[in-house]
Amino acid sequence: MPQVSSFIVALATLLGHSLASDNGLALKPQMGWNTWNTFACDINEDTILGAAKALKDLGLDGYGYNYIVMDDCWSLHERNATGYLQYDPVKFPKGIKHMADEIHALGLKFGMYSSAGKYTCGRYPGSLGFEEKDADLFAEWEVDYLKYDNCHNEGQSGTPLISYNRYEVMSKALNNTGRPILYSICNWGEDSPWDWAPTIANSWRMSGDIVNVFDRYDDRCPCEDYICRLPGHHCSIMNIINKAAPLGQKAHTGAWNDLDMLEVGNDNLDYEEQKLHFSIWAMVKSPLIMGHDIMHTSEQTLRILTNRDIIGLSQGKWGVAYRSYKKEHSQLWVQDSTDGSGDMTVALINNGDKDNDFTIYFEDVFLDEWDRRKKKYMLTDLWRSVHLGTVKNKISVTVKRHGIFVGMLEFAEDPNEKPKIKKYHADSDEL
Repeated sequence: MPQVSSFIVALATLLGHSLASDNGLALKPQMGWNTWNTFACDINEDTILGAAKALKDLGLDGYGYNYIVMDDCWSLHERNATGYLQYDPVKFPKGIKHMADEIHALGLKFGMYSSAGKYTCGRYPGSLGFEEKDADLFAEWEVDYLKYDNCHNEGQSGTPLISYNRYEVMSKALNNTGRPILYSICNWGEDSPWDWAPTIANSWRMSGDIVNVFDRYDDRCPCEDYICRLPGHHCSIMNIINKAAPLGQKAHTGAWNDLDMLEVGNDNLDYEEQKLHFSIWAMVKSPLIMGHDIMHTSEQTLRILTNRDIIGLSQGKWGVAYRSYKKEHSQLWVQDSTDGSGDMTVALINNGDKDNDFTIYFEDVFLDEWDRRKKKYMLTDLWRSVHLGTVKNKISVTVKRHGIFVGMLEFAEDPNEKPKIKKYHADSDEL
């Protein structure tokens, strides 16, 4: 049975609920890699350590990717005689703690998986009713991150309060270990987690499972609205983007909407679609958790995943992006800076089936600030790292089919005449 030192117990008692959502973790959206999208249940020690070494060799940790997350199917199908989970000794002959130690030795962090149900989605033992035992075990193994799923929840859903109560048990159990473990809820947006998860978790899934398809209706992902009784799976990139659009206002420092893992580097999405996918995930500050076969990363994939300007929209001085408008074949997203500079990022999505020219008017960029929209700005294309000159009143761009233009606007007039930035609500780090 895992033992927790008296010092840690005392510390956890002292902190009480203070670690529930304010645990000092995910002050910026978490970044890393997860096994599921590529390997599903076909995981073992060699695969996971190979992925960790590949991440390190590619230098991705230098861009912020630092979590290696082991998803479902790591355990035996039965708990031991005292009720504790058991790792599969064939898949992990040296044990989970050894693997965590190897990952930590690389300067990375280790994450793993369970479900707030009787079983996991792969029908291995879930943590429902065993939260304290499992949290203690994870802490003993020096886990840094828990992805906590929603399968086989035995009917404990249907209202926000029912789901909150079920997920809060693991939040308390993790906190009581005294070990800082990032808590990533994966309940697919059921029961509006953006209304209750911020007080107990660092991130929460807001949609059904992603698939590497740009835009296609699929009965396995039947909902097109964020309020959904059957989130499902096989949700396309644009399906998730459209559902995420109104939810940015619910995210803040240490608590983020999770649009699911990245499909960058996987088959079926072309270069433009992958750039669009990565850009919006960064701008809305979804966790950036890679899901491709990292041990076989192409140069194109690496170029997307290591664009510092786009990563900066996730990890830097920017608030959570919101959508200014949605038209038949285009969407405009804007992201305001949080440092008082008045800089603004604009992103024009072309979800139509041909390349097209677009005009972005400042009245759609600076929606509520008439003074800011009258000024001149220096425009930089963040995907090409090219300065496009000074613009006023509007921006004219050409965007490829299923592509995106992402530009940063920097004030380009006399600094003494810079308009005062209006503040309509609390900044994310004040919530």
